[in-house]
Amino acid sequence: MKSTIKDIARKVGVNPSTVSRVINGTASISNETKEKIYEAMREMDYHPNSQARRLVNGSTFTIGLVIDAGNSDAYSNAFFISSVSAIERVTQDRGYNLLITNSGNCQNQNAVENLILENKVDGVILPVSDVTDELIELLVSKEFPFVIMGEPEKELNQDYWVDMNNEQGGRLAVQHLIQSGYHCPMLFVEDKATVFEKNRIQGFQKQLELSGIECGESNIVECGTDAEQIIAKVNMVLHDFTKVDSIICTNNIVAFHVIQELKKGGKRIPEDMGIVAFDNYPLAEYMEPPLTVVDVNTYKLGELAANILFDKMKQIRKDDKKSLIDTQMIVRKSTRGRKEERQ
Repeated sequence: MKSTIKDIARKVGVNPSTVSRVINGTASISNETKEKIYEAMREMDYHPNSQARRLVNGSTFTIGLVIDAGNSDAYSNAFFISSVSAIERVTQDRGYNLLITNSGNCQNQNAVENLILENKVDGVILPVSDVTDELIELLVSKEFPFVIMGEPEKELNQDYWVDMNNEQGGRLAVQHLIQSGYHCPMLFVEDKATVFEKNRIQGFQKQLELSGIECGESNIVECGTDAEQIIAKVNMVLHDFTKVDSIICTNNIVAFHVIQELKKGGKRIPEDMGIVAFDNYPLAEYMEPPLTVVDVNTYKLGELAANILFDKMKQIRKDDKKSLIDTQMIVRKSTRGRKEERQ
């Protein structure tokens, strides 16, 4: 015989209304009680009727996550995997489902609009790369809950977004290099025009100024994404910027090419040149030497985005519409030893 809410309530020792509220996510119930109810549901093979729940609550009990599946790096990217894992966990804990939709090709260019207009989800998490003025206008006009992952180019009053604290990351990288005995850092960015790179540049420049080190535009190099471009920029540094003794790289891939080319140029790492990169994956700890990084808690980033979305869906107002995740240094061999050698 099929289990019912009353059966679950009897097993756990609570009222049927408590089980119903946990299933529907309509009240604050202690985590201990929720876990007992979920465990009883698993043991008794109880599955809520989603159609009935929708009729009663006017909710799909589903949130949407937009990705670009056309990006070949998306599913292998540890940032993506960790953040989505967190979003999935929060969604399940709230009694909801997660629907992932693709925005990455012309057939699906209106994927988000369809989710909203056809009432397929109750809220949506958007990567900043998919945010357009038209989409924000639609979301706001429909009073549809949404959260952006990544800092947008420009803000509206209705925007809520989460991101890593890139400015802080730029400051931490410079601070660590100076404390490690380096005196002339350079910053390699892929594209100076992007918001996150602008924030890293700002942090880089601020910390150099605080440390009494002059920094002009020449200390910031736009290296692009192509290996040949990166290699050319490293050779430029070797020949034209001989005072540079450390490089901060925008990601692991850039750092890999930088290290390889520096070695070809006869530079020892960390003795002659210190290397720091943003992000801890996918190559950092496996490089030779292992790479010092500015790390960000990507799991927390996804968790925060999901929780903010659920607050918006419940119309819980927040004063601060932007949330930044603190970065931290993970120190490895690529910056160790310089200070000791000079002493």
